[in-house]
Amino acid sequence: MSFIPSSSLKYLELLREHNDREWFNKNKDTYQQELAHFTSFVEELLFELRAVDQLQELTAKKCVRRIYRDTRFSKDKRPYNPRFGASFSRIKPYLRGGYFMKIMPGECQVGGGFFAPNSEDLKLIRSQIAQDAWPLRNVLQDVEFTSAFGALRGNRLKVAPKGYSKDHLEIDLLRYQSFYVVRAFADHEVSKPGFLSEALKTFLLLRPFFDVMTDYLTTDLNGVSLI
Repeated sequence: MSFIPSSSLKYLELLREHNDREWFNKNKDTYQQELAHFTSFVEELLFELRAVDQLQELTAKKCVRRIYRDTRFSKDKRPYNPRFGASFSRIKPYLRGGYFMKIMPGECQVGGGFFAPNSEDLKLIRSQIAQDAWPLRNVLQDVEFTSAFGALRGNRLKVAPKGYSKDHLEIDLLRYQSFYVVRAFADHEVSKPGFLSEALKTFLLLRPFFDVMTDYLTTDLNGVSLI
């Protein structure tokens, strides 16, 4: 079974301290070695995840996020993201959403959800929540779910969205613009051989959340399929 060695986290710590092209190029061989470890981990995780969910046909290399930052429009000119990350998208239009993982010293996370859904999807999600939020609330309040992930995350409007009263019973959910959750892992947990199993277990805990959101996105307010 693939695993993420502690040397990967050590490399990322050093990259965070020396986030410049000169240091990166001098240590390019180490980067390639640690990236290979992570890609191998992602490849095995992707194989296991495909056995329990329907994902877009992407290779492990395509799932791994670039370490290079786009600094063209940012005041922060540091050229690298000192993390290894990967994302796994579910098939469209049936399922939507996706899983992700981030390996960064002190900030290791595994999670998933619906990031910045387009305006049409967001409108439909809000309509469904306004009509019946309990399927979603039941998931978000489930003991096992909250123990792993805590509360729902995502950008939220400071005011009520257009067409909804600020006093709406579901206003706390209606303000969300993205819907996702994360489970944090300590660095030493990530380096254990059993982390792949824990990551997969975490993804499986997301399924009730995905099922509700998929139902919201693929049926109208009368429960008639939109697909």
